[in-house]
Amino acid sequence: MSGENSSADGVQRVWDVVVVGAGPAGASAAYAAAVAGRRVLLLEKAELPRYKTCGGGIIGPSRDALPPGFELPFRDRVHAVTFSNNGRFTRTRRSRQMLFGLINRPEFDQQLVEHAQKAGAELRTGVTVQRVEQHGSAVPDRRTVAVVLQGGETVLARAVVGADGSASRIGAHVGVKLDQVDLGLEAEIPVPETVAEDWKGRVLIDWGPLPGSYGWVFPKGDTLTVGVISARGEGAATKRYLEDFIARLGLAGFEPSISSGHLTRCRAEDSPLSRGRVLVCGDAAGLLEPWTREGISFALRSGRLAGEWAVRIAEAHDAVDTRRQALNYAFAIKAGLGVEMSIGKRLLTMFERRPGLFHAGLTGFRPAWRAFKEITQGSSSLGEMVRSRPIAQRALAVLDRRQSDAADPESSEPAEAADSAGPVNAAPAPSAAPAEPEEGTTGS
Repeated sequence: MSGENSSADGVQRVWDVVVVGAGPAGASAAYAAAVAGRRVLLLEKAELPRYKTCGGGIIGPSRDALPPGFELPFRDRVHAVTFSNNGRFTRTRRSRQMLFGLINRPEFDQQLVEHAQKAGAELRTGVTVQRVEQHGSAVPDRRTVAVVLQGGETVLARAVVGADGSASRIGAHVGVKLDQVDLGLEAEIPVPETVAEDWKGRVLIDWGPLPGSYGWVFPKGDTLTVGVISARGEGAATKRYLEDFIARLGLAGFEPSISSGHLTRCRAEDSPLSRGRVLVCGDAAGLLEPWTREGISFALRSGRLAGEWAVRIAEAHDAVDTRRQALNYAFAIKAGLGVEMSIGKRLLTMFERRPGLFHAGLTGFRPAWRAFKEITQGSSSLGEMVRSRPIAQRALAVLDRRQSDAADPESSEPAEAADSAGPVNAAPAPSAAPAEPEEGTTGS
């Protein structure tokens, strides 16, 4: 038994909360529990800082979920988005106010962990969790969870938060069920100063050739983060998309410093979020926005909630109270993030069928662009828009009817008026999108 887990009299220490995984979800959970004055241990298998395949976009909801005093290590601030539909019909929309910021994950994650440590959490790196046990000889009583590390060491806790990524061992213990798995491929490409200057303050989003796929270019100083994502099972086609995308951008002559891949996993609607005294959050719970696959804001928000409810579970004296607190955590997740995921899944279903419609909307329909801005800037969310705006409710109803009609080919429902405008791949005329006072639209 490690001395780190033993008290002076040789009795094994019991932590109030043990968090597994020191990414944004885990660091947020550790911070929330530590700032409440609890004894918190944060476990991470890698040595920090470490690379993570991720675009690194920090939207408004992410900024709002950060600890007080957190200074974001922005590599760039985005004021313009260029949209293209598989390389065609390219148009750029601009905003005077920052849309979102771009970070490198090693710096960002390290800073989050440091905030958790300043709040009182203890960090151990280079340790791999094999499993958790809530019954058996390793568990001294019903209020305790045993976290078994590689090599046989056991760490005891009153509550455990699983934030160990999309291939989570803690998620497997809880029984997380997945509804959507996607493959993301990414390259970090160092570029000359002249190329970097062309991209400064602007990102590219390209709706891809595979159903539900898209690519991105995120500038970060002298490096461009270039990636694509599509459904798992299309690995070869996804790789070709990335290669073609890089070549189309004129970047094939630059050697990537890092090339990586990552599976994103999205939970099924009825998937559990807890088991006994163990909670899951972030990627470990399959929490991310299904259409864009944006996960940082979901990790930060769910991590904070998991940390807060882990404190309550640590204080629970029996199974009934433990269950009550776990259900409250699940309700908090589903009432907020769950609503956004449900809407995002409906948008993904439509996007898979009609990417050109989304492209035309974002580049030529002022309310769609305004919605994009408000979500990225953090002044609204998908859930808030659907709850408060009749136009969003009507648009979602149209999408649902389209999906229903597609599922029933014999349906006699008339086509929606939007189809009468012509092919969805057609680029709208510039006059279709008059510039708002704070923004502009340009074709390229």
